[in-house]
Amino acid sequence: MTEIDAKGAAADAPAEVYFREEQQFRQKWLWLVTVGTAGIAWYGFAVQVVMGVPFGSNPAPTVMVALIWLAFGIGLPVFFRLLRLVTTVRPDGVRFRFVPFHLAARVMPPEAIARYEARTYRPLVEYGGWGIRSGRSGDAYNVSGDKGVQFVLAGGKRILIGTQRPAEFVAALDRMRNGRE
Repeated sequence: MTEIDAKGAAADAPAEVYFREEQQFRQKWLWLVTVGTAGIAWYGFAVQVVMGVPFGSNPAPTVMVALIWLAFGIGLPVFFRLLRLVTTVRPDGVRFRFVPFHLAARVMPPEAIARYEARTYRPLVEYGGWGIRSGRSGDAYNVSGDKGVQFVLAGGKRILIGTQRPAEFVAALDRMRNGRE
């Protein structure tokens, strides 16, 4: 139950949000591979399970074909559709969550951030691609493109968060930091 303060406002009301971005994988090649794989699974399922004709020269058992169809024909496209990176900047810090891998948002409080800057990076060279990655430049959380905000934490750890709106992200970080000083 939400507590109400003396002014009638919810005591646990969410803090003001300076920036919010939700990104999904949108690379055409990735979706082509996903849909192609799903298409093969659907075709195999239709041929062997629905029509009763063995699929391929060395067909798998019908139960296995059905499981492959569930995993790759349905599960894989749904999984890629659900994947997203949600980033917010609020007065109490930067929150990011790579759904469905992070059950809760990761938080970088303002005092933990030594510096930050918007930058263009090379996802394949620096981090080995997109997703939740570690590379010689630190950790990265990205879904597409080559723009991000590089954070250096107080302990020296480097974290890059990909964004399609780097200028807005940095402006929100400046606002967060200026509100604390």
